[in-house]
Amino acid sequence: MTATAYTHLTPRERTALGRAARSRVPRSSHAEYEPAKDRRDPVDTVAGQSALRLPELVPLRYGRMLESPFRFFRGAAAVMAADLADTPSTGFRAQLCGDAHLMNFRLLASPERRLMFDINDFDETLPGPWEWDVKRLAASLVIAGRANGFGAAERSRVVCATVRSYRESMARFAGMRTLDVWYTRIDVDELHGLMSARLDPRARRRISRTFGKARSRDHVQALRKLARVEDGRLRIAADPPLVTPLGELLPEDEHRFLDGRLRDLVDRYARTLTADRRELLAQYRVVDMARKVVGVGSVGTRCWILLLLGRDDGDPLLLQAKEAVDSVLADFAGPSAYVNQGERVVAGQRLMQATSDMFLGWERVTGLDGRERDFYVRQLRDWKAIPQPELMTGDVMRLFGRVCGATLARAHARSGDRIAVAAYLGRADTFDRAVARFAEAYADQNEDDHQALAEAVRAGRVSADLGVTGGRATSG
Repeated sequence: MTATAYTHLTPRERTALGRAARSRVPRSSHAEYEPAKDRRDPVDTVAGQSALRLPELVPLRYGRMLESPFRFFRGAAAVMAADLADTPSTGFRAQLCGDAHLMNFRLLASPERRLMFDINDFDETLPGPWEWDVKRLAASLVIAGRANGFGAAERSRVVCATVRSYRESMARFAGMRTLDVWYTRIDVDELHGLMSARLDPRARRRISRTFGKARSRDHVQALRKLARVEDGRLRIAADPPLVTPLGELLPEDEHRFLDGRLRDLVDRYARTLTADRRELLAQYRVVDMARKVVGVGSVGTRCWILLLLGRDDGDPLLLQAKEAVDSVLADFAGPSAYVNQGERVVAGQRLMQATSDMFLGWERVTGLDGRERDFYVRQLRDWKAIPQPELMTGDVMRLFGRVCGATLARAHARSGDRIAVAAYLGRADTFDRAVARFAEAYADQNEDDHQALAEAVRAGRVSADLGVTGGRATSG
């Protein structure tokens, strides 16, 4: 059910719809996971995506996915999307992240320069069944917990705490006025207070350092890491294949062509910004650009770093223009309402995030091959802090999961029928326990799929570059 379908109903009628859904889709049924008899080979699914990507980077994508079951999971959103399509659904829809694993929840800067906690990556965003995001988040926690050596009971506690937080938050949003739901956000002070009250002193010190480090990850810090002075001019430093300046990537004639296209991208994408932000962007000039390899699932898509300067060399703005293709959910949840896939990403991000990047916009670019491709643009780095699940104790992961669950509920409540979903979930922990069982079963499936990729590499079906990982790959 979409927003237009439920907004004319009374809260009592929406509550009745949610409770009625329990008969049609029992909450305990969400524990179910069995691979479909005609389930597609996961390697074929991943290879199908790779066929549309830069061929020289595809082996790097496979290499990153081979590193661990969790890395494979991060790159296999398309595989899980097909699997989720066969799982029980209430029919209540919301704007989905589409790739709601735990690494896509992090600290971000608001335009007002407040440090917030929110969802970060929206490449796969699309309206769909709210359960899909919850189950992908839960499965990611189990997979990360296994990597950390957590036992089954500890993993269950982590997932149940996460889903309970989603359920209880949705109940709270169901009782709130609509504008109050949209005003809700989790800032660093609230997050710090929550964590400090529940963690030991050592963990609190680590969290405080993370918050401080996030504030230092701004454009100036990024400039020191990514740029150098060359012949008296500021330029992006080469670190191939992870960062490759345009001049080192292409022959001179192709370099000039793409340089012009990307400069034109900046000029034209500005039309998707508000008037005040167009004026702000106009005060910067493009001085250099490079190709960047990002993430795990995104490796092989076209992604450009654009270095702009304002007043002088100490006044940088780093933008990232990232290719946007059809969401992995589209075959199962329906196509996007937006013709431009970059606009799909931007619209979904603005709908789900409490506050979005002030330079977030979209445009279409014609490449060297004459093909038009969609892009979205955002700041490359602005007060971001990326979770490190490999360093989390059970207590820390459980608390992190609770914050993720509440954040996801708030994001879904902005577009979905929060009253019906809350009524469906109820006060009992039936749904929590069911999703915990689903997550364990899907973690088993993910391990099998990870092994299938390893076997495909050994058999020569696909080629993997195991030499360049770039450390903890991020989405920028």
